[in-house]
Amino acid sequence: MVQERPVRVERRLSAILAADVAGYSRLMHSDEEPTHAKLTSLLMDAVNPAISEHRGRIVKNTGDGFLAEFPSAVDAVRAAMRFQTRVHELTAGDAEDRRIAFRVGINIGDVIVEPQDIFGDGVNIAARLEGVAEPGGICISASAYDQVLGKIAAEFIDVGDQHLKNIARPIRAFKVMDRAAAARQTPTLALPEKPSIAVLPFQNLSAEPEQEYFADGVVEDITMALSRFPWLFVIARNSSFTYKGRAVDVKQIGRELGVRYVLEGSVRKAGSRIRIAGQLIDAGTGAHLWADRFEGALQDMFELQDDVTSSVVGAIAPKLQYAEIKRANRKPTENLDAYDYYLRGLARAGRWTIGGNSEALQLFCKAIELDRGLACAYGMAGWCYMQRKARGWMTDHVQESAEAIRLARKAVHLGGDDPVALCMGGYVLAFVAHEFDDAVAFMDRGLAVNPNLAQGWALSSWLRVWRGEPDLALDHVTQAMRLSPVDPSLYAMQGAAAYAHFLAGRYEAASSYAEKAMRANPNFSLTIYIFAASTALAGQLEQAQRGMGRALECNPDLSASNLKDLTPFRRAEDLATFTGALRKAGLPD
Repeated sequence: MVQERPVRVERRLSAILAADVAGYSRLMHSDEEPTHAKLTSLLMDAVNPAISEHRGRIVKNTGDGFLAEFPSAVDAVRAAMRFQTRVHELTAGDAEDRRIAFRVGINIGDVIVEPQDIFGDGVNIAARLEGVAEPGGICISASAYDQVLGKIAAEFIDVGDQHLKNIARPIRAFKVMDRAAAARQTPTLALPEKPSIAVLPFQNLSAEPEQEYFADGVVEDITMALSRFPWLFVIARNSSFTYKGRAVDVKQIGRELGVRYVLEGSVRKAGSRIRIAGQLIDAGTGAHLWADRFEGALQDMFELQDDVTSSVVGAIAPKLQYAEIKRANRKPTENLDAYDYYLRGLARAGRWTIGGNSEALQLFCKAIELDRGLACAYGMAGWCYMQRKARGWMTDHVQESAEAIRLARKAVHLGGDDPVALCMGGYVLAFVAHEFDDAVAFMDRGLAVNPNLAQGWALSSWLRVWRGEPDLALDHVTQAMRLSPVDPSLYAMQGAAAYAHFLAGRYEAASSYAEKAMRANPNFSLTIYIFAASTALAGQLEQAQRGMGRALECNPDLSASNLKDLTPFRRAEDLATFTGALRKAGLPD
């Protein structure tokens, strides 16, 4: 008897490029033969040459796109940039509704190789990232980003963790833009009338890389202290931190963020000692205005941070009274262990995943155990529960909602002059408890204490949406966007703007903002809902039905009966209009 030999499976590590034509079905439906001819021409004249020149091979064509394999991520990204540029040139004269544009996803992965195809998770991730890319754009995974950083003349925009269909773990993704395109899409912002400053991430010079959260926390505190000066315009930490790990020119930062001054620095924590160094730079000229370092015992950390803040303010406004500077600085706690847990919680909370949310909540609760008076920790713990409700992560709605409300009330009770506690706690009371009037009072007080708190303005815009005040919501979201112009959470601000325009009856503007938000984060359910509702009332039923399909994919339990729990409109007429629009799009009862 002849024993069968096992089939040998060939595997290798490859860079996988997946591409498709945005809106291909619509283009083919409108004009089938010209669309097919144009696509064939673009493949021959732009795509195939770029792939061949960069040592790639097209594995298969998919009708509306293709799958290609490369020996390196550098080759794959360079090929994609090359053919995207060429396709843009060849289609520049086409009508907007007839223009062919490719979306590209790139990933590094171990693949199973067959003569006419490749398989594996690496391929699936590339295909899903293609869906995250904008028409004419390129989206790459973190594994590909690690390989190409510093080797390609491009700008990389971190779009955070993406929850991709049929992929078990979140995938961190980056958009790729050639520098000329990035310059075109990042207009120079006008300088505010006030002195304006951005505090960049400080270098962590500690021996332990895991102390990164601590260095980030020092920057957070310095930023918050500067923010309390009403005569200063201070860029939000979320935007400043998009420059982390990037070699950028301070003049470019000044243009992109619209600020006059940039503060750089470093933090070294060794045992019971800490050293903070800083330098203030004029972003317009590149001139160094001030530089110094401050060293002391760890228990003196808040005083050292105060010294940095005072020196920066003194360099910007030498005539300011020292007493006024000291009033703007406050210690969040005397308990350094509680403060350490709070900083760790902030680092986890920014991950926007259910795992990061759970870890952050545990850390904030540990900070509260160590300091029962730490108002900001109560506010952030309540905010974690609010996020769980908004994103459908709650397992026990009654118990978790009650805990969210308890923490929020504690935050606003303790946080008489703590803007984070007041704004976070206030928004939780609105979203979870529907205590809208109290929420407005607390959030307004928080923004009076810190008029530069971008996250506070963003949350206030959502609060005004739920209260039925669209014009005020737009004012507040505009302020948030200016204070944090390159915020990774810009999609949430755009979502608030979409709801505000919807309430004002401007359905096309609402759908436009919703579409921008969905491009940045395809999984944020609130923007998917408003996209479906606004396109339905704008008469674009096909798009509305597609949006509702996506909404039900994200939340299979969504129905007219539980909509109010996810969109807490105060006015019955606002909820009725919203529900009616979603029913028109296909929302089940």
